[in-house]
Amino acid sequence: MLSLKNRRVRSLIILVVLLALAMPMLRQPVQAQGAKMLRLATESTGDVPTIDPALVEATDSAQIVNELFYPLVRDLEDKPGNIQPGVAEKWTISDDGKTYTFSIRKDVPWVKWDGSKVVQVMDANGKPMMVNAHDFEYAIKRMLDPRTASPYAYVFVDSLGIVGADTLNGFAAPEGKKLTDADVAPQVDKLMAGVAVKATDDNTLEVQIKNKISYGIYIFGLPNISAVPQAIIEKSADKWTEPENIVSYGPFALTEWKHESNLSIGKNPFWPGLENSPKPTIDGVTWTMIDQTPSFNNYEADTQDVAGVPLTELDRVKADAKLSKELTIGPNACTYYYDYNAKKPPLDDVRVRQALSYAVDRQSLVDNVTKGGQEPARWFARPGLVAAPTMKDSPELGIGYDPDMAKKLLQEYLDEKKITVDQLPPITLMTNQVEGHVKIAEAIQAMWQETLGVNIQLTTQEWKVFLDTRKKDPPQIARDGWCKDYSDANNFDRDVFRSTSTQNNAHYNSPDYDKLVDQAALETDTAKRLDLYRQAETLLVKTDAMIIPLYWYTRVTMTKPTVTRTFAASGGDERFEKWSIK
Repeated sequence: MLSLKNRRVRSLIILVVLLALAMPMLRQPVQAQGAKMLRLATESTGDVPTIDPALVEATDSAQIVNELFYPLVRDLEDKPGNIQPGVAEKWTISDDGKTYTFSIRKDVPWVKWDGSKVVQVMDANGKPMMVNAHDFEYAIKRMLDPRTASPYAYVFVDSLGIVGADTLNGFAAPEGKKLTDADVAPQVDKLMAGVAVKATDDNTLEVQIKNKISYGIYIFGLPNISAVPQAIIEKSADKWTEPENIVSYGPFALTEWKHESNLSIGKNPFWPGLENSPKPTIDGVTWTMIDQTPSFNNYEADTQDVAGVPLTELDRVKADAKLSKELTIGPNACTYYYDYNAKKPPLDDVRVRQALSYAVDRQSLVDNVTKGGQEPARWFARPGLVAAPTMKDSPELGIGYDPDMAKKLLQEYLDEKKITVDQLPPITLMTNQVEGHVKIAEAIQAMWQETLGVNIQLTTQEWKVFLDTRKKDPPQIARDGWCKDYSDANNFDRDVFRSTSTQNNAHYNSPDYDKLVDQAALETDTAKRLDLYRQAETLLVKTDAMIIPLYWYTRVTMTKPTVTRTFAASGGDERFEKWSIK
């Protein structure tokens, strides 16, 4: 018989072995003892695409940038439509609505991680370098510079309409030349000087726009125009966001980025604290780059503090006495949809696109697959935004489930082409490699097979690769989603699907659609704007059928009882500086 001592040793050995076997699944970085680190996961495979403010377009990147930097102003995360001071402590708008003047705070220093702690960046005289208006001027012009290739520049060119932005951002190098060539770059620099963004002194930034618009101040809250460090960018180029180079100023600072594995931020003790962005109480946040199921497994193993719920686990969580108390289901200002590529047959025929959309039973999808209280979407713009349609005022708008209409439209196409359904060209549906998206795609694949007899091939790609594929050479159908940047229908209908938008993954190009959303952007009467957006939505989802709106999101989140938190109304906008850990 083993002695008590030997039994303890043996038990310890077994425990160590079990932990060692679990580590590959958990994939959690080791934390300093006693540190109040919030443990999260990206819940997708692959690396965070970028943390360069000018290049941000995905919510995971936006969330990190919003903690490392900070915009001029910022909307309330849980009550959209309430703009708060950011690094601009106050601002004025001229009577004609075309000049915005921001007063920049004087107490926000640049900081960096020195390998052991967050420190201030000092100037040549040994004094802390402060964020100033010139940093914002540089950031905005750099974002508009075509050499930066910002995917969000179009918002500031078209929707905000900064004077001179269109000329700069639209500049193209002569044939056979590059924008960086020695004889071309000076032309770009000259155009940059003509953009109407000017630091009139260290603490005053002036921006002129072409037209008065009702939503202009909201756009100044986007992370893409947060101040960035010119000297560091010019020195380190594309590597400026690496931990050893980056300089920032937000509530947190980047402390570690092991690409494809994990990313960590630590609290910035020099952050002055704002009313809506106080000094952090937690020590930092660590994200592991894993899919939703291993993330949820980590949560159940108490090695992660917050997690989404895999579709396959939601019923169990709701029925579990303990887990159900940790579950939150709430609104999320996002739309889940599929893009069509209308250049690839058979999706080059509108009847096929319409048929596939009519064949999707959205109510069944949210009742039996997603199960998180999502709302079936008949159109794109999320209800609740200023001037966006709602089911109450527009119950028949858009497109819904109609299997008979789906069969009729597809049969018309087949008869015209003198083919049978099994002779259709192969159709591919692509999604990023997240199991929840795959489950949704499988359910819709089954609907198309059952209703229309159409066999769709599913394929997946890692997140960063998928983003690139969706823009450059998308398959016939690709998963997409859009979360609000600001609380106006313009952010959905115009910012995404105007022909000039770089977020227009369906490559929709309709002069009639552009005319409607352009008119709505300049209209000040909300009722008239609503009517214009109704017309635009009809073109987008029904007449031209360039997307399949599927559902309007909800948040389905698990949070440990040891975490006290807030809930943002859309992805990428959490304020971790408001959270605490017991």
